[in-house]
Amino acid sequence: MATFTASGTTASDAVASGTTASGDVARHLAAARRGPRRRRVLVVGALLLLLVTLVLVRALLGDYRVSFVDAIAIIGGEQIPGASFVLMESTLPRAVMAVLAGAAFGAAGSAFQVLLRNPLASPDVLGITLGASAGAVIAVVTFGVRGTPVTLAALAGAFGAAALILSQAGGRGGATGRMVLVGVALAAGLSAVVHWVLVRASIYQAQDALIWLSGSLNSVTWAEIARLLVLDAVLIPLLLVLGSALPVLRLGDDLAAGLGVRVGPLRVGVTLIVVALVASATAVVGPIAFVGFLAGPIARRLVPGRPAIGIGALVGAVVVVAADYAAACAIPGTALPVGVVTGLLGAPVLLWMLRSRTTSPEGR
Repeated sequence: MATFTASGTTASDAVASGTTASGDVARHLAAARRGPRRRRVLVVGALLLLLVTLVLVRALLGDYRVSFVDAIAIIGGEQIPGASFVLMESTLPRAVMAVLAGAAFGAAGSAFQVLLRNPLASPDVLGITLGASAGAVIAVVTFGVRGTPVTLAALAGAFGAAALILSQAGGRGGATGRMVLVGVALAAGLSAVVHWVLVRASIYQAQDALIWLSGSLNSVTWAEIARLLVLDAVLIPLLLVLGSALPVLRLGDDLAAGLGVRVGPLRVGVTLIVVALVASATAVVGPIAFVGFLAGPIARRLVPGRPAIGIGALVGAVVVVAADYAAACAIPGTALPVGVVTGLLGAPVLLWMLRSRTTSPEGR
């Protein structure tokens, strides 16, 4: 015998209606998830295609042009007078280093902004990049060293700055705000240290240090490329794994801890990886301005609603390769440091983003 409900329908009809509604909800949820995934795949594909195109342009086109066929032959071991030297000693290493350094700065900046829930909280604003710069400048000017000792000094400076920021940050809900304030104050102090060291330097030491501080790819070597490649290959995947838990921190430290996230170890782990990425890239190419600062906001505009660390790495690589080509070819007969171009372009881009930002959290 059928059981009738108050509305006159049978129980089986009610169960069938509920099942249909659940199915509709599931289909709507699946469709809502497919949209962002499809957009993410398209953005990653477009950025990879743009990056490969820019690398080919940077490596093959310039004052001395190398054909694609000759480039393949040279990379395969054939010696072509003139072209081999230009490709293997100048344009190709610069293009590869631009990709690696840009990816390191972009991933580090994106992760730090998500970690601290502040779009201004990039490593170059909070003093970590300046810590690496101060260590390297002191090593070059005071001790007159080059190469690996400069890299170690930059790492020591960056880790020292990060340790100071973390030690003064405290805990619980106000930690991120204190980290930003301590970082800004530390950046001002380290900037003063760098200028003081430059004032005491000879004119030749000061010139070398200023070129390095501007951010330059002029003297990169394959050994430096191999070292940074290994670090990027290890650290960026680790950052992507840890970054998957960062969105929970938007709920606040207490609620994130209640959901099972180990807030303190997560914050320390992400900070250490960010410092290692920034210091290793800065030690080789100098503090390239605005890349870490802008990569995160651009990535979040391309793929809103998700941690954009991987997209930020691609955006950073695209920006540095394009800026390096513009630095080398924009003014005939003059090769600008790549950091000058990113600084000149970064300021108007930042102002445009501030004026056109949306009111949604993803647009900030």
